[in-house]
Amino acid sequence: MAIDLVTQYQGLVDEKFSAESKRSLVTNKDYKWTGAHSIKIYKVSTAEMNDYSRNGGSNRYGTPEDLDATTEEMVLKKDRSFTFVLDKLDQEETGLALAAGTALERQVREKVIPEVDTYTYNVMAEGAGFKPDALKLTADNIYKQIITASKCLDDSEVPETERCIIVTPDTYLIMKESKDIVLDTEVGADMRLKGVIGNLDGCNVIKIPSIRLPKNFGFMMCHKIATTAPLKLENYKAHEDAPGYSGTLVEGRICYDAFVLENKKTGIYYQAQPEA
Repeated sequence: MAIDLVTQYQGLVDEKFSAESKRSLVTNKDYKWTGAHSIKIYKVSTAEMNDYSRNGGSNRYGTPEDLDATTEEMVLKKDRSFTFVLDKLDQEETGLALAAGTALERQVREKVIPEVDTYTYNVMAEGAGFKPDALKLTADNIYKQIITASKCLDDSEVPETERCIIVTPDTYLIMKESKDIVLDTEVGADMRLKGVIGNLDGCNVIKIPSIRLPKNFGFMMCHKIATTAPLKLENYKAHEDAPGYSGTLVEGRICYDAFVLENKKTGIYYQAQPEA
């Protein structure tokens, strides 16, 4: 008999990603599910500004324009699965629900989050609106590169609030050695749990292990409006005493993806470094 646990544990998956994954700070959920593996994103155009005419008759405000309200349906490319066995003796002490919840939490923390984060950051780097030539970052030039990134986002009218700078531990060390950089390290405990280690010129500085970032990563300045990143626990089932097993066979399926929006890609500036 198969016990469907997806409804019970979808909240746990969302909670773990919110608490432990940094992607919630740099991506958004501005989409609507249209099926098991697809989302719909809405794009609405704007109208030009006109000079108000007191003697314009019925067109005092100008000639009305039709707004282009388009929708884009995106199919998630990542359809991933996992399976493991909960031994019957272990279940006698913890109960199926507790054992299944603990196992899923461990799976999400140690396997799912690292995989999804790595994929998302690679998509963001690839789709960045600004990708200058690779440059070796040093204590002497890193601050200039960061304020250059900030200028590019400013000129693209990217919101100044909620900007983030993603760095590796090595890049963070270079920042600490720079005489031009003074980090504001007064950040809340909840933000530190997400990896935020300080604030620089209004941007949250997030330190992420190099293994989860593209090769030769320097830094990335971004705003969450640029990238939408859906994730869904599609299936999570427990099969009691499945053939060949003494205990419970657990099967799970997670669908996810990340999309850099074409009209928002200037909200990402990615600085790579040369090949070592």
